[in-house]
Amino acid sequence: MRVADIIIKAFETQGITTIFGYPGGANLPLYDALRLNTNVKHVLVRNEQAAAHAANGYARANKKIGACMATSGPGATNLITGIATAYMDSIPMIIITGQVKSDLIGKDVFQEADIVGATESFTKHNYLVKNPTEIPRVLAEAFYIATTGRPGPVLIDIPRDVLEARIPFSVLPNISIPGYNPTTEGHAGQIKRALQKLNAAKRPIIFAGGGVIAAKATKELQAFANAANIPVINTLMGLGSFPMDSPLFIGMVGYHGQDYAMEIISKADFVLIAGSRMSDRATLNFKALSPQADVVHIDIDPAEIGKIFNHQIPMVGDLKLILKKLVEKITPLETKDWLEEIAQIKPKLDPVIANDSKTVSPKIALRILSEKLDNDAILVADVGQNQIIAARNFPYNGNRMYLTSGGLGTMGYSLPAAIGATYGAPDKQVVSVVGDGGIQMLIAELGTLKQSGHKMMVMLFNNHRLGMVRELQDTQFNSNYYAVDWEFTPDFVKIAEAYGLPAVRVTSNAEVGKAIDAALAADGPYFIECMVDPEENCLT
Repeated sequence: MRVADIIIKAFETQGITTIFGYPGGANLPLYDALRLNTNVKHVLVRNEQAAAHAANGYARANKKIGACMATSGPGATNLITGIATAYMDSIPMIIITGQVKSDLIGKDVFQEADIVGATESFTKHNYLVKNPTEIPRVLAEAFYIATTGRPGPVLIDIPRDVLEARIPFSVLPNISIPGYNPTTEGHAGQIKRALQKLNAAKRPIIFAGGGVIAAKATKELQAFANAANIPVINTLMGLGSFPMDSPLFIGMVGYHGQDYAMEIISKADFVLIAGSRMSDRATLNFKALSPQADVVHIDIDPAEIGKIFNHQIPMVGDLKLILKKLVEKITPLETKDWLEEIAQIKPKLDPVIANDSKTVSPKIALRILSEKLDNDAILVADVGQNQIIAARNFPYNGNRMYLTSGGLGTMGYSLPAAIGATYGAPDKQVVSVVGDGGIQMLIAELGTLKQSGHKMMVMLFNNHRLGMVRELQDTQFNSNYYAVDWEFTPDFVKIAEAYGLPAVRVTSNAEVGKAIDAALAADGPYFIECMVDPEENCLT
């Protein structure tokens, strides 16, 4: 078989139904292979960065593996931001880049770039394949590496002559990689120690991060918390791992979390860290935990344990498997007094008041949106004020998902990632929440959305400026604003309509519900622009 055909066939056997990409001279054999394969759909994006973000959203929505591809040179380098975004958030992806012909590598020919060297620090692994017969092994290794242990992106760079080569092929081989054997089970002795500490605790807390979702361990987390009567606090990336309407749910901790959540966790005498790397944003610059608290840290990646805090009980392994073992051994704890203390600290949510103001409050808009969406809806936030408002004001109950760029903080993520999510979970409601800064970074993906024909809502919060930067300058630089106001803001409704999307502009809270109803009733994508007070902050 031709190598290009083997690659597409391998995607099919791995259950990948959709590949996001952009063609060019060096990867054209892959597109010819896609033309001949009717089981794998290709989505033509408008920028290669969007292909990586869309693969990210696809992977997270269907809990499998995402795939994207680009040509050599600028096509490959345009993928870099999306690859780094996936790496920081532990998203399993396979990236295929075309490369100039093997005998031309290193000669600085047209559209040549060392993409393997460029992405080495933010891929889980990468390859430059010069021998066509290595392709089956490389593909098998790439799928295995991307999806096992701590998930992440794997890049395979393939010269055009290799893509065109023909080799004998049947199925991908079974592989064994010396030195790569992720620990999954969890050490029995450490589990026993953790349970002993937990049973002696009076004020325990589970600190649940994005690793719970990456490990597909949300049901196990909920079962353990409920069985033991332990309250749960989320990081930004952990939102959706535990239902917010549970009496055991505390809130979101971290740099943009609720102040009361920080107060509660500071009182804990036992903290079970489940799938969080305890970054500066998750721990408010590493100040979240009391020095007197007993700490257990569960993570699939041993490099994350002890990197920030000196954990008394480290536990390396698959969070899903370890939580199952903990559920089997745990007995309900006496936490009634602790839960009552938390209830006194935690404020009650104010009712939604859709008053007839002259601008839209994003916080009220997100609450109205929540009331109208299903319990398995997917909300995809961009980066900036909209990200934090969506995290703090949209209840993630049931099986709802919150997708965003947490580790890298990539503006422009929401729109293409939401498009990817519609391919990964076509039966679910998907909403892209984005600011006027983020949407302008990859606004051409409105064309990709229109071409998809998928039902999807884009909710744009337009404050005519870089709101998060303005808010930071307000709090950190004595309100000395610089480079935050656009000298020109386009008419986003007209742009959406130019791409063939029905679009509406709303200027008051009272209009929000009607616009959302219209979007949910539409047969395809729908664009809502919400005009926001430029002075509104996300943290107050």
